Amino acid sequence: MKLPWYPLSLFSISLTTTLCVYLAIGNPQPEKAVNLNLSATIAPVEASNSIQQGQAIILNGKTYKIPWTQWQQGDKTRIGISDIGAMNLLGLELLSTDDPSLQPVRWFGTNSNQPLPILARFIAPYRYLDITELIQLAGGQLQVNNNTLELNFPIAQINNIRQGNQTWGKRIVLEVDRPTVWQISQAKGHGVVMISGKASATKLSNYGASSSPKPLVNTDEDDLGTPVSQTPESSLFSLEDTGNLTKVHVDLPTAHGLNVFSLSNPNRIVIDVRADGMVPKEIVWTPGIIWRQQLVTINNGRKKTTFPVNWLEIDQRSPRISLKPITTNFNGQTGTAPLVTTAQKWRAAAAINGGFFNRNNQLPLGAIRQDNNWLSSPILGRGAIGWDDKGQVYLNRLALRETITTATGNNIPIAFLNSGYIKAGVSRYTSEWGQSYTPLSDNEIIIVVENNQVIYQQQARKAKSQSYPIPKNGYLLTIRKNALASSLLSPGTKLTLQSNTIPTEFNQLSHILGAGPLLISNRRIIVNAVSEQFSKGFQKQKASRSAIGVTKRGTIMLVAVHTRVGGSGASLDEMAQIMQSLGATDALNLDGGSSTGLVLGGQLIDRSPVTAARVHNGIGVFVNP
Repeated sequence: MKLPWYPLSLFSISLTTTLCVYLAIGNPQPEKAVNLNLSATIAPVEASNSIQQGQAIILNGKTYKIPWTQWQQGDKTRIGISDIGAMNLLGLELLSTDDPSLQPVRWFGTNSNQPLPILARFIAPYRYLDITELIQLAGGQLQVNNNTLELNFPIAQINNIRQGNQTWGKRIVLEVDRPTVWQISQAKGHGVVMISGKASATKLSNYGASSSPKPLVNTDEDDLGTPVSQTPESSLFSLEDTGNLTKVHVDLPTAHGLNVFSLSNPNRIVIDVRADGMVPKEIVWTPGIIWRQQLVTINNGRKKTTFPVNWLEIDQRSPRISLKPITTNFNGQTGTAPLVTTAQKWRAAAAINGGFFNRNNQLPLGAIRQDNNWLSSPILGRGAIGWDDKGQVYLNRLALRETITTATGNNIPIAFLNSGYIKAGVSRYTSEWGQSYTPLSDNEIIIVVENNQVIYQQQARKAKSQSYPIPKNGYLLTIRKNALASSLLSPGTKLTLQSNTIPTEFNQLSHILGAGPLLISNRRIIVNAVSEQFSKGFQKQKASRSAIGVTKRGTIMLVAVHTRVGGSGASLDEMAQIMQSLGATDALNLDGGSSTGLVLGGQLIDRSPVTAARVHNGIGVFVNP
């Protein structure tokens, strides 16, 4: 379906309050308050009719993977963009709210003391903001073309640029002649703000425009990634003209980031470079999910340390909310992908990265149990979290004990189930692993079991040299390092399988995810990376971290932490203190470093996507109508 271009002034404003929105559209006229009478009655959002939805937005000629929707409300057509997408794409500042159907924002023309409330509607798995009037106020036009929403905004003129030192860091201010949109991308030591605006040739020359900038790393998705220039040491930033975009390239000191916002009278885009740039907020995103940003201070010996923290509080006891381990590959356990991609594939409203995996062969290294099916068994007695759809949650160190008993009474212990962890012994592989199994080490003995009986066995040679089909009505056994005489499992041998978790409390839980180490148990910090057999390097590492916890109210916490204010990442002990400060009674460390990621509404909310690595698995949060 292709519709003609039309100005947004065709749409009427449909809020129930009266707002004074302060605009400065064009430089010749002085800024004045424009009174918008927003007195029409709103029809309930749930009663409106959806016309079209899509996953791509073309903004001033560039395509972004951001969900949008179009719906009919009364006799008016409305346009909504996913809220986090609107924040990242347009530069809207989302403010705290306890009403999931009304999202206050700050953007250019809005008075800082009287933010603009925008209607929000939840269509699983996204929360959409009704930006119909906002586009109109900025002079934008739109077109719906099949599953793509095209937005065009007038290009602003950048009239003045200045920079200065502040007590907390540095500030760059760009004066523009009209409200405009921008995007941000950050990597270690580099940041860039992409403004839909033009700077004069003189200003481009004064601020060291670069024609061949150095690209940011890890841009395997179209996620607002952009190149970065080499900025002269004498200047905080440089400008790059790319046609409809002016890119402001910024050198970032260690553990510093960009905080970008807009002001009016005159219209300005403000870029703050600071270590404590996180703006605290609490947004009730949808009933059962609260998004919080806050600065958490902990005692680190005699010194207090502050960490910016992004986290979600999930009421999994709500009949609308459920959690489930999610993996990259629907048909097996091999594969990695950006967490955003995996969350979108599963249609999860939110997600956090999960357990450990091998980056080389892209196989899991720890417990993953989904809907009572073991996708991967626990290893090394490490920490895990289990839950069911009735709201029961349990954290502890976990082991899986499986034993095969032959008809002659021989008991054969199974070391691992559907695991990429390689060790001498017998491992078992089921259809959850995939359609076939390829030996992970040399000289494995492959044994095919169907209907609880050995069908045949074969000596494999080199690792990865041949694949063996996994029967749907059975499983494969593999003997590694000659750990068992293959004659005990000769063709025709009848087998009985027993499987139990230790502790047994995990047996009753339909979902399990393992990582480690455990951070908190019964309100006490119990970090013991040695007993969970983590390396010395891992034990001492300070890095980006993610964790899952449980509050005293029984809600689940999904938490992401990167660098402390002005310094390095968190140690395991510091992460435990952070979780304790946030109210966790029990908590588990998840995979961290570049794997750390927290997704909400189809976008990462804790880091720039260009810095996030691909991951094997995560925990998805689902919202049912």
